[in-house]
Amino acid sequence: MAGQARLSRLKKRTEFLAVAGRGRKYARGSLLVQALAGTEGPIRLGFTATKKLGNAVVRNRAKRRMRAAARLEFSAAAPAGYDIVLVAREAIRKNSFSQLRADFRAALDRLGVPL
Repeated sequence: MAGQARLSRLKKRTEFLAVAGRGRKYARGSLLVQALAGTEGPIRLGFTATKKLGNAVVRNRAKRRMRAAARLEFSAAAPAGYDIVLVAREAIRKNSFSQLRADFRAALDRLGVPL
């Protein structure tokens, strides 16, 4: 997409475990958001969906929707110094995209991550 900055990604299991172990968590509707403040560099995002959610098609669709929501929320300026993990929950399968974005914004607000 032209004009949009790419957000850095969490890719290694140890990075996900660090956020889960030391970060703050908040579950809201279609997703669980884990945030770890005080990291170096730009914001980094990770996306995950467990096998309980469904087969690979369902899990990949959930991750695509979470990536799109994050891209829209952080389109202008992403705050530096945060690692954030989004975990898909069962409700993501039936909730609308606008509801997913609202859940994500509410979770970020509750965790104190500036938008």
